[in-house]
This record gives sequence, structure tokens and C-alpha cells, in this order.
Amino acid sequence: MNSQLVTTEEHFLKDSLYNEGILIVWDPSIYHSDIPKWYQNPDYKFFDNYKSYRKLHPDQPFYILRPQMPWQLWDVIQEISTEEIQPNPPSSGMLGIILMMTLCDQVDIYEFLPSKRKTDVCHYYQKFFDSACTMGAYHPLLFEKNMVKYLNLGKDEDIYLLGKATLPGFRSIRC
Repeated sequence: MNSQLVTTEEHFLKDSLYNEGILIVWDPSIYHSDIPKWYQNPDYKFFDNYKSYRKLHPDQPFYILRPQMPWQLWDVIQEISTEEIQPNPPSSGMLGIILMMTLCDQVDIYEFLPSKRKTDVCHYYQKFFDSACTMGAYHPLLFEKNMVKYLNLGKDEDIYLLGKATLPGFRSIRC
């Protein structure tokens, strides 16, 4: 989930979709902004909805991602890329993948690297179609996909046929 959904979704505070699992909100912030500066001027005004949600659902796990994390990930993506990347934050999908890699020994992801069934559907939770969601327009998706392809432990056939990539958790990666 990203901050835009928290700030603009009319039913965010009441929709049962957001009453299960662990919720994480993130804000793109200014490149490597410190927390006090970011808190005073986030890109999206989500703090009021966050506070309201916490009051309505005090037992629901709901976290705010450090504003530096997306840019630290962008730095890694830029470092391993052969060309200069537009300084836009990584996608929420890539942020989720990285979070899971910190928690799990292995992460299986589906359709981040599109299979032969490639579609223009942007998100699993809404019927919005745009080919830019697959290869990127704002986010550095092409470079994110290259990184996932490089880290994939599975077979290329699994990507093509199933859209499945298998990534190691960070505990097993040796740099």
C-alpha cells in the first residue's frame, strides 16, 4: 500500500480490505530526507488518516516505512544499472519484495516479471489497465525487473510460463 491510497481512498478507514494482514504506508519524500524534515512536509498528507485508522483499529498492525528506505533501494538499483536512472522512487511492489526478503529465507513472487500471459492490469486489487504498469513510466520498473531477474534462483521457464521468480532472503545472500 502506498500513501496515495491512504490519503485519497474515500473508504480507506472503513473498507474491510484494510482490516487484515499487516499494513505498511510509505511516502516517497525528498531524496534522503531526514525524519523530522519529512514529517513536517511529506509528499502525501497521510498522517491524519493514519492516526484515525489507529484509533479505529488499535490492534491492526499498521506501520510507516522510514522515508529513507525507498531512496536507499533506489541507490542500490542505480548502482547495479549500466545507465543513469531518473530519480523517482521504486514501486510499491519492489518495496514489498525487499521487505519480504528481509523477513523470509526465500520469496516467491508472481507476475512481477511478466509471463506469457502478460496483461496491462496495474494492481491485483483494482481493474485499472495501463501498459506503463508493466514496464514503467514513473517508477524505475525496467531496472527493478532486471534486478529481480538477476536475483532469481528459479528457472527462466518458470518466469515465462508461470510468471514466477524465486528470490533468496537476505540472510542467504553473500556480498
